[in-house]
Amino acid sequence: MDFLSQIVGGVVDVLSALFVFGVGLGVAITVLMFIVDATQSKDAIRHNYPVIGRFRDLFTRLGEFFRQYFFALDREEMPFNRAERDWIHKSAGGEENTLPFGSTRNLNLIGTPIFINCAFPHLDEESRNPPPVEFGPYTQNPYLVSSIINVSAMSFGALSKPAVQALSHGAKLAGCYLNTGEGGLAPYHLEGDCDVVFQMGTAKYGVRDEKGGLDDDKLAALASNPQVKMIEIKLAQGAKPGKGGILPAVKVSREIADIRGITAGEASVSPNRYPEINNVEELLDFINHVRAVSKLPVGFKAVLGAYGWIDDLCDAIERRGVEAAPDFITLDGGDGGTGAAPMSLMDNVGLPLKQSLPMLTDILERRGLRNRIRVIASGKLVTPADVAWAYCAGADAVNTARGFMFSIGCIQALRCNTNNCPTGITTHRKSLQAGLDPTVKSRRTANYVEKMRKDVAMIAHSCGAEHARALKRHHVRIVQEDGTSIPLDELSCRLRPLAPHEYGNPKPD
Repeated sequence: MDFLSQIVGGVVDVLSALFVFGVGLGVAITVLMFIVDATQSKDAIRHNYPVIGRFRDLFTRLGEFFRQYFFALDREEMPFNRAERDWIHKSAGGEENTLPFGSTRNLNLIGTPIFINCAFPHLDEESRNPPPVEFGPYTQNPYLVSSIINVSAMSFGALSKPAVQALSHGAKLAGCYLNTGEGGLAPYHLEGDCDVVFQMGTAKYGVRDEKGGLDDDKLAALASNPQVKMIEIKLAQGAKPGKGGILPAVKVSREIADIRGITAGEASVSPNRYPEINNVEELLDFINHVRAVSKLPVGFKAVLGAYGWIDDLCDAIERRGVEAAPDFITLDGGDGGTGAAPMSLMDNVGLPLKQSLPMLTDILERRGLRNRIRVIASGKLVTPADVAWAYCAGADAVNTARGFMFSIGCIQALRCNTNNCPTGITTHRKSLQAGLDPTVKSRRTANYVEKMRKDVAMIAHSCGAEHARALKRHHVRIVQEDGTSIPLDELSCRLRPLAPHEYGNPKPD
């Protein structure tokens, strides 16, 4: 017993010593922090309230995470609220996503779309799939786009390897195409054997020469891959119109650098404009050159702000002939998203898609080019109502990026640009990627597409339309400031494109 007592006593002495040491160390660290805070001048709060002032920064950082779980209502978060994210997560997981007891959406908010159900809706059993739309009728390899929803531009670099793998395999399962984003064509885009739209940004990653110009041989070799169906020339994207792509240096690995043709470990910043394209004539020259080299349908991606140049483009097409027209225009809204963008551009530059899509389709219709130039809508279209609205407004196809990110596990942690994405989607840290299984997530990608098609068809049938591409502007009304709603075709008249003498003034009459 004396021996056991000695052992217990020894353990108690050690623990006591450790406690005293820990307390002393804690006091020493606190005193050091107090001195540092009181003597620094960068942060007034920490200077005036040493040590305690540090908690303000901590709580500010934690606030954005706690709000979505404990404080924010289902419909009030930005950029996507809990109701939207839950619909996507449940759909991607193959779960039932019907709701009880009525809508939680405020239907009186300005801009809310209300689809007009008819007295005798289209029978589900009589429905058929939307007919495919032909892109590039004057090319050697026209492309038929069947899917009403497709994977929007997200590059390998902005996304991780397993995320791109999941989307590639999922796109194949769902029968939709995948846009590569401007970071070049990675083997992971091709891995699932899906249709691919290659996006060429201003830096021409993947098809550039040593000076940053277009390398025709590289472009021809890339376009010869049977999975590559179209080329999209990116003039601008929604989150940062007028500024090129931004991939932080921390995300530029050796593999990504090799695919893009740049230096590893250095930030990948694209020029804010194509040096070769300074007007609509040069735009058509570039499009036709890329089309001649690639032998594929070629279009461009843009954001509308000033839009007189679209009429100028139509004038140039009339002079050259319809064969010279771009095969499609991908229209991104000013409310689009990206992994990294300046807040001043993200918040305040470029028209939202709700305004610009009807404008663009009206211009093309008025100029007799609506059937020649296909329109792809992109920008915050993640739910069936969003997609159905886009078809009412005149889209031929719809792309979404963040919808697919949610489908493979995104939780809107807002860490896309830090290489610390907790779900492994936008990080190149292997430890964080480990939780993203491409096999599992590819099935979720396909589920999301299938549910989207089903619910958009349900909206169309309720309106008396046979399928999504049969939706028209009179099928949806838009809530106005006084709480009443007006048909989208009537609203579009208010937002009509300006006459040539009014160019430079983007305000409607």
